Amino acid sequence: MSENVAGAAGPDLPGKSVAASRTTLSHIMTATDTNLLGTVHGGVIMKLVDDVAGAVAGRHSGGPAVTASMDEMAFLEPVRVGDLVHVQAQCNWTGRSSMEIGVRVMAERWNESAPPVQVGSAYLVFAAVDEEGRPRPVPPVIPETERDRRRYQEAQIRRTHRLARRRAIMELRKNRAAEGLDDE
Repeated sequence: MSENVAGAAGPDLPGKSVAASRTTLSHIMTATDTNLLGTVHGGVIMKLVDDVAGAVAGRHSGGPAVTASMDEMAFLEPVRVGDLVHVQAQCNWTGRSSMEIGVRVMAERWNESAPPVQVGSAYLVFAAVDEEGRPRPVPPVIPETERDRRRYQEAQIRRTHRLARRRAIMELRKNRAAEGLDDE
């Protein structure tokens, strides 16, 4: 599997295991995080997701990385004031300069010993950039466990779907423009 994975990102950089950049960010939710319903704003959770994914992308790539896209952000349960939120992330897949980061959001009551409950998940794509903001190569990710290998394969499917969706939208726009329907 390592040879196949290494070929995706380029042979020049040594690969890194998924575990090498796996990160967890924990935060207690306060009243300033809430919406009018008294639950935590989705945007607050999304910021935590982007923060931890950015840390993983920077660790994996060994330098700056920027958010290119976020997809499949799912909110499964509400988060409330006083919840201790754990945002866990890992690099699932790498290309030449891009990385898919998978994120799981868990929450538990700060004053209870019940196990955390999954409240959200997301997949983000980050692009590694140099000092001028141009794409730079990233090390290939090396999945070590069966779970890591499954996540790598699923990430490849998501990438294929993202690229196909982008091509279909660009083709539609091109056709509409050719018909004089350029409606921006």
